[in-house]
Amino acid sequence: MALAEDDVVAIEQQLTGLVDVFTGHADLWRSVTNSAVPVSKKRAVVDQMVPLLDVSPVLQKLLGMMATRDRLGLLPDMLEAYRTRLLDHQQVVRADVTSAVPLPADRAAALEERLASLTGRKVVMHTATNPALIGGVVARIGSTVYDGSVKRQLEKMKDRIAGTN
Repeated sequence: MALAEDDVVAIEQQLTGLVDVFTGHADLWRSVTNSAVPVSKKRAVVDQMVPLLDVSPVLQKLLGMMATRDRLGLLPDMLEAYRTRLLDHQQVVRADVTSAVPLPADRAAALEERLASLTGRKVVMHTATNPALIGGVVARIGSTVYDGSVKRQLEKMKDRIAGTN
């Protein structure tokens, strides 16, 4: 059975909510991830919580199975893996962009467009600043790094002058 696009996005939102509930309450998180707490108690906690949570039957079953197998500690990792697969399904890539100073909106839009043309996919940019770059930007998409920083250019010049290429 294939899920509709709205369903896969709704599941991501619900899974995010579940992770927030569990990790947002330190005592709850410690109890469901503590190996000294019996699995039956963890399953009982989940069984009491599920009716209160607005999640799909698929996630309810998944949560119950994870509790039974003492794997609730994997929820944040599961969310991250699901998000990665969802972005791949939607033909979207995540770009982490670091610049020396905050990028003006027009420059950020132009960079996002350029990265989209390089990857052939829609780009979702996450920006950060690092004054050590001096100028320019560094964009990381997966394992590919596009380094257009002044710092890197200076390092290249230093290597050429020193003859180490």
